[in-house]
Amino acid sequence: MENENIAVGLDIGTTKIVAMIGKKNEYGKLEILGVGKSKSLGVARGVVNNITQTIQSIEQAVSDAEKNSGYQIKDVVVGIAGQHIRSIQHSDYISRSNSDEVISGKDIEQLINQVNKLAMLPGEEIIHVLPQEFKIDGQTDIKEPIGMFGGRLESSFHVVVGQASSIRNIVRCIQNSGIELSGLTLEPLASADAVLSQEEKEAGVALIDIGGGTTDLAIFKDGIIRHTAVIPFGGNIITEDIKEGCSIIEKQAELLKVKFGSAWPGENRDNEIVSIPGLRGRDPKEISLKNLSKIIHARVVEIIEQVFAEIRAYGHEDPRKKLIAGIVLTGGGANLKHIKQLVEYITGMDTRIGYPNEHLAGNSNVELSSPLYATAVGLMMNSIENKTQSAVRIERVPEKSSPPNERQHEPAVTPIGEAKEQEIVLDQEETALPKQAEKQVEQPSTASIFGAKIFNNYFVKLKDFLENAE
Repeated sequence: MENENIAVGLDIGTTKIVAMIGKKNEYGKLEILGVGKSKSLGVARGVVNNITQTIQSIEQAVSDAEKNSGYQIKDVVVGIAGQHIRSIQHSDYISRSNSDEVISGKDIEQLINQVNKLAMLPGEEIIHVLPQEFKIDGQTDIKEPIGMFGGRLESSFHVVVGQASSIRNIVRCIQNSGIELSGLTLEPLASADAVLSQEEKEAGVALIDIGGGTTDLAIFKDGIIRHTAVIPFGGNIITEDIKEGCSIIEKQAELLKVKFGSAWPGENRDNEIVSIPGLRGRDPKEISLKNLSKIIHARVVEIIEQVFAEIRAYGHEDPRKKLIAGIVLTGGGANLKHIKQLVEYITGMDTRIGYPNEHLAGNSNVELSSPLYATAVGLMMNSIENKTQSAVRIERVPEKSSPPNERQHEPAVTPIGEAKEQEIVLDQEETALPKQAEKQVEQPSTASIFGAKIFNNYFVKLKDFLENAE
């Protein structure tokens, strides 16, 4: 059991925190050993705004995953997102002293390290440096320069930048939860690993990850990341619109969105009504499903139009010619009824929903194949690539009490199959009931090889900073 490559991904989202433990089976598929899920407290739009609450939420998710799997988590790969993330395009080069020697990994690492020294705006730090095409002595469109001869090595880079304080807050929350950080990955890149095929990345595809606090975009072409962006709106703002538009509480608004919501108003008839119980004996409210979908439709259109503006900025006049594979929707927001049809209507591009089930073993819980878990699956895949033992099997539970700083509490987390249902569903006599009609909701590249080395260098700097700060 010692050579098991146990991987752990931790998705710190605005609405939920998911810890996922797994490994590759003999067929190369991901076998999920345990999942922990908790409500995300202390995170807004992907950014930590309450350290204590975030630590508690992380501990709850981690403890539940450990309990379900029988493994104790040592370190995790964490996803980073939020409105503070931005990306830039940059080109750089190095001159090699001996052009008669073939280009090696050290040359590319030297070039990437050079880009990492770029001066950023005050308070910003580089998260990812992702090589795109290389150029050797003027010869262009080289994807793999290792083994070639040349004196001048150039490359274009996609550089992802974030606020240093936001990054350090996440690292601090992880460390104070009693676990180590082994990797930091931009969340849309992790989701892309989980739901996109290599053929789609080659043909050109736009991944839209609709989360609770933000909507993330990642564009691939010729197998290379071309553009990333973060739109500061997600599923939570739709819930807020329903809450204000229908004058109901947040739990009822979330329940309405999940159970009866649709992004296409024409789907509902005028006589389809949902009865919402009143508070403390007050009369119930009756809400038309058509009006509900109009509220949802207006906000979803705004989000998709902002994302499409980013896609057009990359693809110029007609992105359909550049992005042959169209659009892939994932994240919790992709579960909204008729959102696929609305995206196709607005953009004119072929669209599908991205599920991470292609990488999961056949015996996996069907719940885990939901777009909701795409980021967590992608982060776990990143952890597997690190080839570290991120969790160890728990032989037995010690009977004696542990020091206060160890994770011993048993969180009150519902199983994945019932995730958060108790939190948004009202009491039995208060459950929203429809009238008139019932509605039923239905090969590693140079970039990946050397990107990992740069991330490790980044973590070393980050840990040194935190230790000095203490």
